Amino acid sequence: MADPSQRAGGSEPVRGGAALEVGPLAGRPGIRARGEISEITRSPWEAALAGLARRHEGVSYVELSEVGFVDVAGVAALAVTALRLPGGRMVVEHPPPQVPRVLGLFWPGLHRIEVAPR
Repeated sequence: MADPSQRAGGSEPVRGGAALEVGPLAGRPGIRARGEISEITRSPWEAALAGLARRHEGVSYVELSEVGFVDVAGVAALAVTALRLPGGRMVVEHPPPQVPRVLGLFWPGLHRIEVAPR
C-alpha cells in the first residue's frame, strides 16, 4: 500500500506542508523544481544538484518558476554546485526573489551562475 504522505513524481514526503518535486528539463540539460527548498526538502534538492553536476557539459539549466521559497542553505547548495562544475556555467531561470539576493550577498563574484529573473 502506498504511503499517503508521498506525492507522485519523485517528490519528497510531505512534512509540515513542504514538498519538493525535481525532474529533468525537456529538450535541454538541466532540472526543473516545484515546491519549496528548505531544511525539510534539502536532501532531494542536493541530490538533484549532484546529479546535474555529474551530467554537466558546458551549460546546465535550473528552472525554478514553480518554486515558492528557497532558504539560504538551498541557495548555498546551488552556489557550491556551480563552484564545483568542471567548467561552463549554470543558468538559474525564474527563481524566487531571495535567490539572486542571497547570491549577491554571499557570492557576489560568482560568474558561473547566471540568473534569469521572473
